[in-house]
Amino acid sequence: MRVHVLVLTFCICQLCSAQFGPIDFEPAGHGSTWQWTTFENDFNPPLEIIANPDPSGINTSNTVARFTANVAGAPWAGVETVHGQGIGTFNLTAANCVVKMMVYKPIISPVGIKFATPAGASTGEILVSNTLVNQWEELTFDFSNVVNAPSSNGIDQIIIFPDFTQRSDNRICLFDHIIFSNQNGVNPIPMGPAPTPTYPEPNVISLFSNPYQNVAIDTWMAPWSAAQLTDLQLGGNDTKRYDALNFVGIEMLGNNVLDVTSMTHFRVDFWTPNMSEFKVKLVDFGGDGQYAGGDDSESELSYALPPENWHSLEIPLTSFSQLNSNTHIAQLIFSGTPSGAGTVYIDNVLFFNNEGAGILEKQSTVVEAFPNPCSEKITLYATDSPMYSIQLFGLDGTLLLEESPNSLSYSVDLSSISVGIYLLRISHGNNPETLRIIKK
Repeated sequence: MRVHVLVLTFCICQLCSAQFGPIDFEPAGHGSTWQWTTFENDFNPPLEIIANPDPSGINTSNTVARFTANVAGAPWAGVETVHGQGIGTFNLTAANCVVKMMVYKPIISPVGIKFATPAGASTGEILVSNTLVNQWEELTFDFSNVVNAPSSNGIDQIIIFPDFTQRSDNRICLFDHIIFSNQNGVNPIPMGPAPTPTYPEPNVISLFSNPYQNVAIDTWMAPWSAAQLTDLQLGGNDTKRYDALNFVGIEMLGNNVLDVTSMTHFRVDFWTPNMSEFKVKLVDFGGDGQYAGGDDSESELSYALPPENWHSLEIPLTSFSQLNSNTHIAQLIFSGTPSGAGTVYIDNVLFFNNEGAGILEKQSTVVEAFPNPCSEKITLYATDSPMYSIQLFGLDGTLLLEESPNSLSYSVDLSSISVGIYLLRISHGNNPETLRIIKK
């Protein structure tokens, strides 16, 4: 029996009221670890994650999803995510109702997409056929006609029909890089919630984090702020989004002023599509508990980290070096670059003590490496203190490279290193870390 090959690249840029990063099926990305269910496809072989057989032209990704549309399967055979998992929960709006796909297939046949709610309400599939064979082609699926329908609210599932037609033979269908976007191009949003903290509750003072009992907050956007605030959920997890951000003040006034002297760190998780700099400021009102009472102090830290990634900043309180005390924390201020145009998603705003009973290891690394795997260079980002030593070791312990950057960010040239797996030891502050990297 002859087997056709169909390669699809879904280009989708925008869920909820903004957008997450692509479903790219990469090990460190989205989709590869999700549960996908095959339906109406004869014996329903599972969706497979495989190496990209043609990583050239439009689609240069390393891994893709493979669906085999069986000849005995229904024309509408396909795959779907589990309700409420992976893709999260969102509403179809004018800002996210267009789906674009890049397809590569040897025959002309319809490809379909639809969305569904937990109760089973469906948008109905939209079918678009390719017009070219054996070359990449971008298809556009416009869901604007269902934006105001009941089925467009509370969507938590995507259903994909790679080959919506009667078949005379089995067809292998590959798809990849799923992105939601509107016609005018809006900022992306996270592809799921921030990492969940696991600090013991007695070691935490939480302002905003689902796993903990949160303390009282006067406001998440003080009247003097220059920003727009939206409360939303990503994958069922409460999240805050600030748009048009110049600066935003979170206030804990009067009886809500925080004494965090028993804590060692401040944490915030942030995700931004367009900010090159993210700033965190703590303000202590001093013993009188009043703004501008003569004993106020404040300290601000700045971070430049890659966009479209969740970053968990675990900042030692000692890094806020200009604070005179931690006994009357009354304001937390977020700002950054571009001023007045930034968008940032915020979660897990809390203070914690990493020296208390029950905390046996760091919640997450404070050094990130991009890209990993890499080809020529890998860039390191430290979120707490400058890196003063970087050492590259082979798996046999051989020291291959050593550099002294004295910087929060640094690019390591690996062009002379052979393909393989290596260990990077980064020294910064009092906490050396070792990262496993892959040179491809």
